[in-house]
Amino acid sequence: MALNPVDISGSRVLLAGPGGQVAAPIVEALAPICELTAVARFSDEAQRQRLQALGVHTVRGDLADHRSLRDCPADVDYVLNLAVVKSGDFNYDMRANAEGIGNLMAHCRSAKAVLHFSSTAVYEYAGHEPRSEDAPLGDNHRAMFPTYSLSKIAAESVCRFAARQYDIPTTIARLSVPYGNNGGWPFFHLLMMKEGMPIDVHPESPNYYNLLHSSDYIDKLPYLLAAADSDVCTLNFGGSEAVSIEQWCRYLGEMCGLEPSFRDNPQAFGSLQIDTEKMHSVIGETQKDWRQGLREMVQQLAPELIRD
Repeated sequence: MALNPVDISGSRVLLAGPGGQVAAPIVEALAPICELTAVARFSDEAQRQRLQALGVHTVRGDLADHRSLRDCPADVDYVLNLAVVKSGDFNYDMRANAEGIGNLMAHCRSAKAVLHFSSTAVYEYAGHEPRSEDAPLGDNHRAMFPTYSLSKIAAESVCRFAARQYDIPTTIARLSVPYGNNGGWPFFHLLMMKEGMPIDVHPESPNYYNLLHSSDYIDKLPYLLAAADSDVCTLNFGGSEAVSIEQWCRYLGEMCGLEPSFRDNPQAFGSLQIDTEKMHSVIGETQKDWRQGLREMVQQLAPELIRD
């Protein structure tokens, strides 16, 4: 039976990494009900102004440099870390991603809970075997993002150290494939289909993932925070139903009158289906059917493509 969710409304929340695709719906959901502060480097001033227009407090800071966090509020109730750096520079990416979460937690050590977003990219490739939280880790995404998997693994280790060192209740959520009305991996596939481009897939098909709609990850935030513990609760976090790249591309193709073309590539990301048993027992099942979620995404971003 899932935990009782925490009540986030009226709380003080510090969110790191507000500029990403996953973070944007969370910011929009929390800004009206929380005292929300967003920390980022904000190289794009327009992005900072958009956040401020939503009522979000903004702080310029680089998680790689603990000194730059001094303007962040330390006495917050909850910390959400969605920051990720994929520059390809191992020294900087390790510092920003791994040391970064340590710097953030050291600064906010009185928080009621920390929610650190990791990735299923931490798992070693194992064909169609669903990955449980204790499955072997590996350098899964090296072919496309050289620093990504290793940085995520290192960040999890630093996160656990900080949680135990400072006695901070913490949850690590390993995201599968997030998407929503602001896009995601399936939308890139749709654009490739529109342009007649082949979609690279691993030869050991079908390639299964667990699409996670933004409405579901927003709904589960209070549960993930409720699961936080200083011994660290590590959870897979994806949609309850597994679906393959091949399936969602064919569904998008049927919706839009397009025919997907798949190209076998051993360097493409292979199947990364998650074992959902622990997730379901702690935070419950997700609600959005992947077909409905994809249809809503296309209706929002490219309604002119819909043919059925």
